[in-house]
Amino acid sequence: MGSAYVVGQVTVHDPERWMEYVERVPETIAPWGGEVIMRGQRTAMLAGEPGHPNIVMLRFPDRKAVEQWYASPEYQALVPLRDSAAQVELAAYEG
Repeated sequence: MGSAYVVGQVTVHDPERWMEYVERVPETIAPWGGEVIMRGQRTAMLAGEPGHPNIVMLRFPDRKAVEQWYASPEYQALVPLRDSAAQVELAAYEG
C-alpha cells in the first residue's frame, strides 16, 4: 500500500476565519504523519465545469492515518471553524 491523500476543494466565505483554520490544521495532521503537500487557487479551467476555486492536498502514510486524523478530537474541534469559514469538500485517495 502506498501513501494516502486528502484532497479538499474549497470556496472561502470568511477569509479571516479561514486563515485561522489554515494555521491550526498542520498541528492536527503532524501526529498522524501527515503533511500539507500544496494549497492553491485555480488559475485556469482546462476541462470540465468549474467547481471550487481553491484546493488543498495532504499526504499521509496510509488510509488508516487519514481516518485517525479526521476522527481525532483535535481535528474535529476545528470542523465548526472550517464550516463557518468556507464550503469544503474533502475526499481521501490512495496512491
